[in-house]
Order: sequence, then structure tokens, then C-alpha cells
Amino acid sequence: MMTKSVNSLHRIWDGGRCALNGWIASPSAITAQAMAAAKWDSLTVDLQHGTADYHDLLTLLPIIESSGSSPLVRVPWLDEAIIMRVLDAGALGVIAPMIETAEQAARLVNACRYPPEGGRSFGPVRARLSWPGEYSVTSANASILVFAMIETRTAVEALDDIIAVPGLSGIYIGPSDLALSYGYPARFDPEVKELVELIALIRHRTSQAGIRCGLHCGTSAYAVKAAGWGMDLVTVGSDARFVEAGSVDATKAFRAGLTV
Repeated sequence: MMTKSVNSLHRIWDGGRCALNGWIASPSAITAQAMAAAKWDSLTVDLQHGTADYHDLLTLLPIIESSGSSPLVRVPWLDEAIIMRVLDAGALGVIAPMIETAEQAARLVNACRYPPEGGRSFGPVRARLSWPGEYSVTSANASILVFAMIETRTAVEALDDIIAVPGLSGIYIGPSDLALSYGYPARFDPEVKELVELIALIRHRTSQAGIRCGLHCGTSAYAVKAAGWGMDLVTVGSDARFVEAGSVDATKAFRAGLTV
């Protein structure tokens, strides 16, 4: 009998919906609570370009869990040690940056899955306490999401081999590095024809392979478009960018008001 996933993202996808993912770059508990109050389908703590570290993760994960959002973590790199640690801490999914080969994708899966599906070492020190239900090897293997980031020309050229790796849950497209790799400025929400076609190609190939596809977006408007293209998960901005944008809007509005 197949073990059911306890990850709420699986239920969203089973219902045919695109999941909305929030992004946490700051280790602030108050900022994380403010993000969690918005009721994202999932919230990702960024350990690569964000300013949080593993110690911060132990504060942020309970906040995410209490909101009902699925807790994900972008790890700093393809490093089995940190991958297994964030899963032991209670993450229900891992996003790994700069995956460029099938061999790297296989290493990622191996670090996230317990035997016989992988080589993850057993020691869920916090995960067994925070797990939605009874923690077990089979439940963890059924529930944890494994996303490989595609963000270079090399990765696109190896895409078919990467998405064929057994146990991979999906691809997460990093548009900024993808743009740089193809000679364009780094930015979210690309409108350049070549980049839009690349995103469409990646989404199409992942769909054909029966796995999920996610995209990091800068605005809700672009995320809505991406959902219309068939994306399974879209991220909008980040906590740091929301604070920056809100602060800029407030100061501009005040100074503009003084000149009226």
C-alpha cells in the first residue's frame, strides 16, 4: 500500500492548482510571521542568497509550520551535509541551486531520500517532532519535495537527462542566472523572446516527464501569467524586496505630498 504524502503542496497539485510560494531572505522572526500571516501555500527559507543560517532555520520553521504553509528550504549548494540537516530540522522540501548534470541531480535525490530510494542518513532530530502525523521513513520519502534549479545554459542542454533522474520531484527555474548564462541582464519576469521560450521549453519538458515545474517571479502579475503557462509553483518576490518596495513607496509618497 502506497504511503500518502503529508505535504500540503501535493494536495494542491492533486487538485489541479498552481501553488503560490513565498520567499524568506531575512532571519527576522517578526518578518517571517508577517509573511506567514498572508497564508502562502508554501514558504521557502533561502540559505543561499538570503541572510539566514542553520540556527535561524530552527526559529523560522516553526513559524512557517504554524501558518499551515509547507516549509521549504533553498540550500546554499549541492552539499549532502546541509541538505540532510535541513531535512532533519523539518523542511518538507529542498531546492538546490545550479544543478547542471544528471549526476548532480542524482546526488541531490540521494541526499533527500531514505534507503532504498536514496542514501539519506536517519536522524530526524526535529522533523520527528514537527511532522504532520507519525514520522517514518516511508512518510518522509513520500512527502519531501526535491527540486533541482535550472539556471544555466549547461543545465538546459542537459535538461532531458536531469528530469529523467528517478525521485526528482521537479525543476525550479532561476530566471536571473538563466538570463546571465544567455547573455542578458539578470532580472526576474523576463520578456525577451529567447528567455520566455526557454522557460516554456523547460515547463513543457518537465510536464512530459511527469514532474513539477516552478518559477521565481518578481511580481504577482507575472506569476499569474506563469500559472497560465502551466507552472505548478510560482514564487513572488521576497520578504526583503517587499520591505524595500514598501519603504520606497512611503518615502516617495510623503515627499511628493510636500511638493503639492
